[in-house]
Amino acid sequence: MDAKTYTAQLADLRALREDIKKTQTALVRLQGERARQITALAAYAKAKAERIAPAAGLSLADVVAIAPILAPDRLTTAPSPPEPEAVGRPTAANIPVAVAEEPLGTPGAPAPALPSRTATPPAGPEAPPVVPAAPSPAPAAEKTGPDPAPARLGETRPLPSIPEGAAGDEWFTHTANLASTHPNFTQQARSTVFLDTTTGILVHRDRITRLDLPTASAGEILEAVFRTVPEGVERIYITAGDPWHAQADRHPFLKDAVAAWLNAPIPGWRTDTGRGKDRMAGHFVHARNPVGRYQHVNNEQHVELRSVGEWFDTTGAEPAVVRDAFVLLWKALRAHWPDAVLMGSPSQTGRDLWTRTIPTKGQFADGYPVLSEELRALLHTTAGQGRTELITPPRVPEKLPGLVEYDRTFAYAKHTWKSGVGTPQRVTAQRFASWSEKEQTKALFGCGHWHIRVTVPPTWNHVGILPAPAPGDRAWRYPHTPGTTFTTWAGGPEVYTALTNPLTPWKIEILDGLLWADGKPLDDWSKKLKEAWAGLAAQANLHGDPEQRLAAHLASRAVRALLLYGIGAFAQRPRTVTGTTPRTHERDIPTDAVIIGFDNDTITWQRSTGFTRDPNAHPEWAANIWSGARAALLSQRMREDNTYVGALHAQPGTVVAFRTDAVYLTEPQNWPYHGQPGDYLRKGHLTGPIPAPATEDALLALRDQGRTTQET
Repeated sequence: MDAKTYTAQLADLRALREDIKKTQTALVRLQGERARQITALAAYAKAKAERIAPAAGLSLADVVAIAPILAPDRLTTAPSPPEPEAVGRPTAANIPVAVAEEPLGTPGAPAPALPSRTATPPAGPEAPPVVPAAPSPAPAAEKTGPDPAPARLGETRPLPSIPEGAAGDEWFTHTANLASTHPNFTQQARSTVFLDTTTGILVHRDRITRLDLPTASAGEILEAVFRTVPEGVERIYITAGDPWHAQADRHPFLKDAVAAWLNAPIPGWRTDTGRGKDRMAGHFVHARNPVGRYQHVNNEQHVELRSVGEWFDTTGAEPAVVRDAFVLLWKALRAHWPDAVLMGSPSQTGRDLWTRTIPTKGQFADGYPVLSEELRALLHTTAGQGRTELITPPRVPEKLPGLVEYDRTFAYAKHTWKSGVGTPQRVTAQRFASWSEKEQTKALFGCGHWHIRVTVPPTWNHVGILPAPAPGDRAWRYPHTPGTTFTTWAGGPEVYTALTNPLTPWKIEILDGLLWADGKPLDDWSKKLKEAWAGLAAQANLHGDPEQRLAAHLASRAVRALLLYGIGAFAQRPRTVTGTTPRTHERDIPTDAVIIGFDNDTITWQRSTGFTRDPNAHPEWAANIWSGARAALLSQRMREDNTYVGALHAQPGTVVAFRTDAVYLTEPQNWPYHGQPGDYLRKGHLTGPIPAPATEDALLALRDQGRTTQET
């Protein structure tokens, strides 16, 4: 083979790679259509998995995983429905917590149940203590035959566990010489402009000009901005236009279009490689909110191109209003942090502000230590974020009587008052069994992350409570079929909800766990953000100028983003680096990189670099908050009104969907709203009959219609 043939075959190989990518996209679409048709077939009263499986080319387990209604346990005697009064919170609950005595490789083996206890649900920092009741023997049930085998889930994603013995105990430590400490420096503000690439309007401080941007390429934007602002700019916020999507029709994936836009050659500029302590060098390829980082080849001029969409939705807002929103945000933060500086993204800014609340005296004067890499990886894999679930027929009617959207206001701020601090202790099944009932209760209601085996009650007729791993990266499902048994990891708030829900307790078997001491590392930071949010929200409601009302509203949304993305930044997922290499130097691409796009000149690739030595990595805090937010979607106490709200307090069969902070129901609820963090706000209402949405896009379309209908 000569060099010419080699080069030609390389070109053929690249073309084949693109064909494979397109084929994979088509395959995903077809698999989604297959799942939709299986779900539709499952609605037929006489549908059987045994007939559907060969027609679909799937195993029985795969078909049942897609349509749980086809599971064999539906053929058993139907459980008797709960008593009517079961929709309210019980004053006492028999909590069937069990301790797994057998090795983890033998799921389903019997475990001794703990005595029943009375539980008073904590709802906040002033919650009353849990007082166990005296043990009382449960009445013996009359045996009429062997116990039926519990139903099992279909295909799942395997979750890691902690190694047995000393090997696992070594995980329970902190990374040496790595801790979150109070900063001894002040962030430097960066000169910023706001640009609408559709209209060309540029706002720099109090100046408003119009640029000519026929193509709105990155090079064209840089040239026009620096010609208009010769004193220099360090950050360019794009408020509208999404110029990185201009060539989207030429690429199979949106990310490819973004990468091509960011990496297009720009005379006089190159990709920024970082400066000083700045580790955020290089472009960040994101389908919706990318970041371009450039450096001039002849001087030290550095500049970022960013989307304001990271902070809030700017639909209908002029660049000047967006500028005013950032000014209002800065002033609101300065009232609580005299050295507050707005950084490029809400996650960067949120974490920087948090570090300035770290105490310099007392127990954590030396900072909050970072967990071992093993525990951080475990939490990354086993602690999901928001609950996203669409419930389709036959679990809901084919024609919905209505669709009502309830969204939790500033939800995550409700769950920051308590977090785990210090080195966690390991709670094995044997150790948990050795504790008293009072110690077990305190542990389950504390700051913990539990490896558990769960069994859905035989009379259950509502939505699932606890997450179970599903096929796909970090995907979760919520089993609800009576008698189903599965193994998973869950945070303390969700375990608590499963044990004390308003219908009937779930059976929980403790396999292993992490338990932290209760602390308040985020409380001061969260309180300041909530006060800033409340002040800006009040301005948005009361200001006489419509543009200033909009600016205040956007600023309040930015405060929400500071907390939301600040918490997400604590999770510290494994870092992915995006790079570009000239086509002529293809051999220089890292061997462990994945090629995500290419053009005639460059190849764009990504590679995972694992966990960095981030002093502010605290996935245990993010996991606890996310667990609390998912639990509050199901049941939450409104202390002022002495009532409970959430999906489990709606009638069975009325829950249509969950989307992070929102729940969608078929009928309105009499849930109080005071405008406080965590309260359920009714944001949309459609009157039926409405076809039940079969896809997320259909749900979002109905959501938008409902919001418009309610506003009018």
